[in-house]
Amino acid sequence: MKIYTLLFAFVTVLGFQSLAQIAPDKYYVQFTDKDNSPYSISNPEEFLTQRALDRREAQNIDVVENDIPVNPQYLQGVADVGVQLLFATRWMNGVTIYTTDESLLQDILDLPYVQDTRALSYIESPGKKAFYENEFYGEELKPSNVEKSALRSDLDYGEADFQIDQINGIPLHDAGFQGEGMVIAVLDAGFTGAEVHPVFDSLWANNQILGTKDFVYVGGNVFTESGHGKAVLSCMGANQPGVMIGTAPQADYWLLRSEETKDGSENVIEEFNWVSAAEFADSVGADVINSSLSYVDFDIPKWDHSYEDLDGNTAVATIGADIAASKGILVCNSAGNSGNGSFPWNGAPADGDSVLSVGAVGTDNQRVGFSSIGPTADGRIRPVVMALGYGTVVAEGTSGITWGSGTSFSSPVIAGMSACLWQANPNMKVMEIYEGLKESGSYFDNPDNFMGWGIPDYQKANSILTTIEYQFDQTGNMATVWPNPFTDDVNIKLYIATQGQVRFELLSASGSVITSLTADFSSNNGQVDFDKLSKLPKGVYFLKITAEEWVEVKRIVKQ
Repeated sequence: MKIYTLLFAFVTVLGFQSLAQIAPDKYYVQFTDKDNSPYSISNPEEFLTQRALDRREAQNIDVVENDIPVNPQYLQGVADVGVQLLFATRWMNGVTIYTTDESLLQDILDLPYVQDTRALSYIESPGKKAFYENEFYGEELKPSNVEKSALRSDLDYGEADFQIDQINGIPLHDAGFQGEGMVIAVLDAGFTGAEVHPVFDSLWANNQILGTKDFVYVGGNVFTESGHGKAVLSCMGANQPGVMIGTAPQADYWLLRSEETKDGSENVIEEFNWVSAAEFADSVGADVINSSLSYVDFDIPKWDHSYEDLDGNTAVATIGADIAASKGILVCNSAGNSGNGSFPWNGAPADGDSVLSVGAVGTDNQRVGFSSIGPTADGRIRPVVMALGYGTVVAEGTSGITWGSGTSFSSPVIAGMSACLWQANPNMKVMEIYEGLKESGSYFDNPDNFMGWGIPDYQKANSILTTIEYQFDQTGNMATVWPNPFTDDVNIKLYIATQGQVRFELLSASGSVITSLTADFSSNNGQVDFDKLSKLPKGVYFLKITAEEWVEVKRIVKQ
């Protein structure tokens, strides 16, 4: 799959020419540590905004070492060698650089705080881009022919009514939850036309575009090269009554470019750009990330991801996406459009265990053939949920409306409405929103690797979440689970008053029940042990605790 997760045309693949005369020009430098840094976790306000800190506090997430920026002295030392610094990554503790002088790499490796370097892109594409029809790889954009729904709403959604009604999001909008106060970061390839298109007039007039940043070109302008991000943004942020209203018209947005499209090439540096952009989204306090990007194959075959790589722990973008989720961000990512191909699997970072992978359905509520499928290499169900991705209404050009096909568009439909759901349930943690969406899905009773948990019903999800009556301990939890990570046993302490039975379910990352037990808390003084877990594979699990009037889901890790 190339660049955008849009429906692509199959074409004849010709043999590669020799790469002997093609030199790399962008590299990644891995540092050994963050020693002697001027930053520390005791002063997080120096590198995280207050909004980012507030999001962590609301979800009981600590500031940890991977939050600390790369040591600026290390960055200066690399720059002094004579290369151009591109973008640092604090989560991975490294930096991307540009140079056409390969001899300088040895000077960088000789620095005492540099562990390794790796090539990420080449001066010239070896020609793979020519195998595709255009930079959009068969993207379908045509005049809208989707019939309007018979809606009962105060909002005039125009052409976009069906894609919101299909997921039953209109009741949330009518209740006043249209994304206000939520921040969505859009990671994409460019937003050409978004600065002037009338569907975004209210975003600009009300200062809902909080800012932009280019992670492809240092100091670049995101309103160049590609309008793909504009189409994606319109699924969420459009607000032109009678023409198009998106799923989160009152949310605030950051527009971030991480995907390079200038020459149609696909290089692995784009995964590193993705991580840097996600880190930025975290630092400015984003609640939701939408990424309509997918990574499987590249212009240099040795960089291609095998199926075994798509295990939730290998691809760079996947690692970054799961870290973003661990910071309390809901990461929505297109499943991909390779479902009809020889490699039909969800690409990276949609394979992440904490990533909300979104597939595509048509107006008949059935999966569209191009929508990528699961399972992941480690056996988890993918995609997670589905939304309209065939005939999705999107903004086109500088003033038009059309419809597009691809999971590029089903993902932002979900991302925007999920921001509204979270607005309606502000005390929820990110994985509680995630689980609520799964539980509301049309395939919840029988999820599979074609539809995941199905099409979510946002009114139902809201009911699931709002019927939970929380009783908090001093840290904001109803239960404490330790040790976490665990090896053999898990201990659970409850901070609620209940005389009835409490059910504990250990779930796999895909949502399957592995084991369960029920405890009578009238006699065990509020504590229970989950033992004999030593044979579980290493990885992420969820512990679902259900009592009389509440449910809490804990994310735990087997090491």
